[in-house]
Amino acid sequence: MTASEPLVWLPFDPEALGDPPSGLRYEVVDPSEDVPASVGDVAFYVPPYRFSKADVDVLARMTSLRVVQTQTAGVEHVRPFVPDGVTLCNGRGIHDASTAELAVTLMLASLRGVPGYVRAQDAHTWVHGTRPALADSTVLIVGYGAIGQALERRLDGFEVDVVRVARTEREGVHGFDALPRLLPEADVVVLIVPLTDGTRGLVDAAFLDRMKDGALLVNVARGAVVDTDALVDALRSGRVSAALDVTDPEPLPEDHPLWDCPNLLISPHVGGASTAMEPRSYALVRAQLARFAAGEPLENVMDGDY
Repeated sequence: MTASEPLVWLPFDPEALGDPPSGLRYEVVDPSEDVPASVGDVAFYVPPYRFSKADVDVLARMTSLRVVQTQTAGVEHVRPFVPDGVTLCNGRGIHDASTAELAVTLMLASLRGVPGYVRAQDAHTWVHGTRPALADSTVLIVGYGAIGQALERRLDGFEVDVVRVARTEREGVHGFDALPRLLPEADVVVLIVPLTDGTRGLVDAAFLDRMKDGALLVNVARGAVVDTDALVDALRSGRVSAALDVTDPEPLPEDHPLWDCPNLLISPHVGGASTAMEPRSYALVRAQLARFAAGEPLENVMDGDY
């Protein structure tokens, strides 16, 4: 390696990439602990997998920066800080398996009453009853991208009807404008949209009112996609249930009313936190670095609102 080679900041040992692409210099940096003097030389930056202000504040000091490659699928926490002329790429593909698995887990656990059984076990009581099945239900996937497709693959065999919705209508996929018509027919509504100006507060009181009585809302997107106050009211009414891997605010304060809402299962934003994540992250970062070193077009470039 020479000083003339482009500098890459990684949040992990480059050896994790197996065979780090040549023609690049590598440094392992955690901006929350220390910002080396080399900050002005960084050409390719991979922030740590977290939501830390320190990781984005440092971007203003990267005067040689050409690429930011996140390990997250959503980039709303990074995009406002990326300097003009710098390419932003997301972690599309890293979290498909983990997030889709969790979405199915939340569906099944909520529908079959698993949280109640756990509480009954803790109390040493035997609680028997009939619960809704996932089978024979209609699952509405709101945000039919890579994770939505991974979810549908995992639902194959559960004997459900899948209805697909995305920002832009295409063959087999409805546009957002079809939601008012589709919501009353869905037994399960799964949110997998990125957080943008167009999706912030998408699930408001009107959205929840259109949902079928007894329907389940599953959010594995971002907390702010849902109007929290409206959801609290809907849950307290008993008309719908919900399973949330993300909340607004987040982390959820211990005195927040969501904690005590009925018909609600909360997991602490662990959609991507599985053993399936790291191998996929390393593979994506390595492939992107190889393209960068070779002067080839990068993948997962975040143009426009998404």
